[in-house]
Amino acid sequence: MKNVKPESSIKPAKAKTATTGRAGSRLKTVYNKAEIEEIFRRFSIQRPEPKGELEHVNPFTLVVAVALSAQATDAGVNKATRALFAIADTPEKMVALGEERVRDYIKTIGLYRNKAKNVIALSEKLIAEYGGEVPRTREELITLPGVGRKTANVVLSMAFGQATMAVDTHIFRIANRLCLAPGKTPDEVESQLMRIIPDHYLYHAHHWLILHGRYCCKARKPECERCVIADICKAAEKTNEIPAPLVELPAQVI
Repeated sequence: MKNVKPESSIKPAKAKTATTGRAGSRLKTVYNKAEIEEIFRRFSIQRPEPKGELEHVNPFTLVVAVALSAQATDAGVNKATRALFAIADTPEKMVALGEERVRDYIKTIGLYRNKAKNVIALSEKLIAEYGGEVPRTREELITLPGVGRKTANVVLSMAFGQATMAVDTHIFRIANRLCLAPGKTPDEVESQLMRIIPDHYLYHAHHWLILHGRYCCKARKPECERCVIADICKAAEKTNEIPAPLVELPAQVI
């Protein structure tokens, strides 16, 4: 891990404050604009070109891999799909393979029976409605069996280069633990993050947050001693303090 030094002009605010976002609604965070900028500046230095860890060879195999990753690890999915994608990397090949054989390839993944059924169903829908091509809009993607908003956001980002925020368990935990974009649901956290993250960092932001949560700000034992934003972080569990009430201010365009 690269040693990222803080800029001397950026210091954590003593008081927990609210920042404003892109949209005209109200949003909550305990960081000011300069602190948020510095958080993502450091992430950008630590991992200039972050990559998703699910193996895939095209948009179709990415859709399948992300759908299979629900309640499973990326490493576990990769182990199961390497052989599967070697012989079925298109919807047509997947349908020809059949549900039973797909099950055999992915049986080491949790909920594999239902997931195999969804893989065949989404493949059939891609063939019937999209000419075998993966659609490029969230609205279309979430109509595919086994594909929810998070999966759609991952595909839009990794396959089609769109700036999205795929809120998985790591991002949801970090957004709330750090009081960066607290929310009760993944959709609420997604909305908050999309508005407070500076435009020039937004494309890579979801990978930075996922990797930070996976390898540093872990669920059971966060490794604060090696965290690149430790001096900015306002997580209550780190300081053994109860956070001050979040203050809501009318959002303005950043």
